[in-house]
Amino acid sequence: MLIREAAAGDWPRIWSFWHRIVAAGETYTWDPDTSEDAARALWMSPLKRVYVVEDDAGLVVASAYVTPNYGGPATRIANAGFMVDPDHGGRGIGRALAAHVLAEAKADGYRGMVFNAVVETNPAVNLWTSLGFTILGTVPDAYDHPRHGLVGLHIMYKAL
Repeated sequence: MLIREAAAGDWPRIWSFWHRIVAAGETYTWDPDTSEDAARALWMSPLKRVYVVEDDAGLVVASAYVTPNYGGPATRIANAGFMVDPDHGGRGIGRALAAHVLAEAKADGYRGMVFNAVVETNPAVNLWTSLGFTILGTVPDAYDHPRHGLVGLHIMYKAL
């Protein structure tokens, strides 16, 4: 598996799983009907460092971005988004990508990383806590999950 910075030409391969994940409405607070152009602007913004994971056949199977969560004197606290193609889940891709992105964020001078809205039913909560993230708080009943109804959104943090 190869983890590298994304190039503009990677977007169609990211979009192939991005739209399925967001449309499912189970893990991201973005509109399930987000258009491809809007999705590209959200994920591939020039303000973000974007990464992809390629499998041994060169297929892009995951992506992540890192960006400052705040401005001004708080720009050294990062925010990130992670997506693994559901067809390639359960193979350690997310964990490898997370470790890579956390190391890159630290090398870039970030002092910590915060996730503003992690759906509490998202299986990735276990990944994040195993990597040292703590749940700072939970906004109750903030997310209308298609299977579980109203669930909370965790705010998670890790010092780098």
